[in-house]
Amino acid sequence: MPYYRTVGEVPRKRHVQFRRPDGGLYAEELMGEEGFSSDSSLLYHRHLPTAIVKAEAVTEGPGAALSPNMPLSPRHFRTQDLPVGGDLVTGRRALAGNGDVRMSYAAADRPSELYRNSKGDECVYVAAGRVRFESTYGVIEAGEGDYVVIPTGTIHRWVPLDGTAVKALAIEAAGHIRPPKRYLSQYGQFLEHAPYCERDLRAPSEPLQVEDSETPVLVRTRGGLTRLTYAHHPFDVVGWDGYLYPYAFNIADFEPIVKRTHAPPPVHQTFEGPGFVVCSFCPRPLDFHPEAVPIPYNHHNVDSDEFMFYVGGDYTARKGSGIDVGSISLHPAGFTHGPQPGAVEASVEAVARGIKETSELAVMVDTFRPLDLGDAALSCEDPGYAWTWAR
Repeated sequence: MPYYRTVGEVPRKRHVQFRRPDGGLYAEELMGEEGFSSDSSLLYHRHLPTAIVKAEAVTEGPGAALSPNMPLSPRHFRTQDLPVGGDLVTGRRALAGNGDVRMSYAAADRPSELYRNSKGDECVYVAAGRVRFESTYGVIEAGEGDYVVIPTGTIHRWVPLDGTAVKALAIEAAGHIRPPKRYLSQYGQFLEHAPYCERDLRAPSEPLQVEDSETPVLVRTRGGLTRLTYAHHPFDVVGWDGYLYPYAFNIADFEPIVKRTHAPPPVHQTFEGPGFVVCSFCPRPLDFHPEAVPIPYNHHNVDSDEFMFYVGGDYTARKGSGIDVGSISLHPAGFTHGPQPGAVEASVEAVARGIKETSELAVMVDTFRPLDLGDAALSCEDPGYAWTWAR
């Protein structure tokens, strides 16, 4: 993270004696990236975070495998047609992915077990519902429009609130997810031209402590899944400090960057990871040059696949394609895509009638290696989508 936080009780100096009320020492745990040469946080546990009593291999559930996008084709997946059920970890249904990143969809109606992804960071976008994110760092309550960014190795669980299903897109990286470097100073502060800043980020504000004995935690590594049973519940942290922690950012706090004519997707970039970027398409003023064409031009992303999750508003450029809230489009690098037939003329006429802004809301993941397809995506695919530009 680009700025320092301290939560709960911590000693005046790092790595000095810090004693419990009974005189024993709290146990330090340093969470550090890139061989302790990058961001880190120091957590203080009441019990040893190393004490495990059991380790069991876990078989990956059905539907985890991916298959190539062949024959090469633009795709439209209707997540609205996927069933509700499961939790926000084991209930994820694979949509697309490659060696850098995997996107899954969940419509969770129950709490998850404790989970630690030690393969990479996660960014979970909450499209509907409210959820309580609990971790060794504390609690974040998240709702519609929230991105929740979870550092590698964070033990956590998800608890749906209000008795309604939480619909979410999970973006799982093979490395770390961060704000784009061009938004930050050389010291890590958000710059004035950045579309969001530190005030927009929500992190845990107090420790979460759970009294319990042996507690299982599902752990993902590059080798697969293991269930480790800890001697004590890992939510026993009395305080922590550092630059590495989970946080939430709401898409409504993204300040769009606009031009007089249509701006390309990099102006919408929100996060970056190894081999991919995450962009937020938010309501914004329409292009205001007197001769502007206020929707995207036909474009061919020669180096990337474009995965777009439509989460709200009106998609003028896609009218007639079947795209709606809950849809996901996949436009692979080998395909030129753009507005639907008639959409360009309709957008110019709309501006002439006095319409001055767009209401679309979408989350896009652009990858720099081809995306393979998951069974869940293929099960809810609109088979006629590829031919909608020819109508």
